[in-house]
Amino acid sequence: MPHIFIVEDDQALSDLMRDFLKTYDFEVTQIDSGDQAVFRILNKKPDLVILDIMLPKLDGIQVCRSIRQNYQGAILMLTARQEDDMQITGLNDGADDYVKKPVDPQVLLARIQALLRHGNRQNSSLSVLEFGSLRIDQAARSITLGGKEIDLPRVELDLLIFLANNAGKTVDRNTIYRVLRGIDHDGLDRSVDLQISHLRNKLGDNSENPTRIKTVWGKGYLFVPTSWD
Repeated sequence: MPHIFIVEDDQALSDLMRDFLKTYDFEVTQIDSGDQAVFRILNKKPDLVILDIMLPKLDGIQVCRSIRQNYQGAILMLTARQEDDMQITGLNDGADDYVKKPVDPQVLLARIQALLRHGNRQNSSLSVLEFGSLRIDQAARSITLGGKEIDLPRVELDLLIFLANNAGKTVDRNTIYRVLRGIDHDGLDRSVDLQISHLRNKLGDNSENPTRIKTVWGKGYLFVPTSWD
């Protein structure tokens, strides 16, 4: 059974998520403060951590920063805040995805299943993809650009691999959500747009006039295979 840590100080919400996830045969451990979370996550190394941003003693962003270097499992942030800067901060500091409160149990389940699925997947075909100076080793889940290793959070790495496997094709947002998260795009969630922006910054693309990962207005995103020299 995949082991999930719920780090949430709202006991009622934590119990609700625990009971729901147990019906799907997950092993669940509950933690109610950030300072306890760091030690226990690094000690037990669960498959996935559901991490609330607003926690006592040590907030979720600080927890994420503290564990990310030594924890390779998935981190799913919970946030009641609507501001993009909190979502960006969480993703930049190592979170793989986020879910807004109030939590829809089926959306939560879909996000968890997608993160676990992609964490365990080993792509046996075309393990190494090369486009000019960009090299993607799918089996090792490593990226190098111009011989320099690029460190990407899990969700950004999955997105880049998916786009690279569809190089030269425009991929719409709904396809990205269905393949990477197992749900349809609701038309409001901007997390993929944020992740594309992060990828451009980290991979040397021009954010104002991108040539490597292009936005095709009204259609989706295009990974350009010839623009990585």
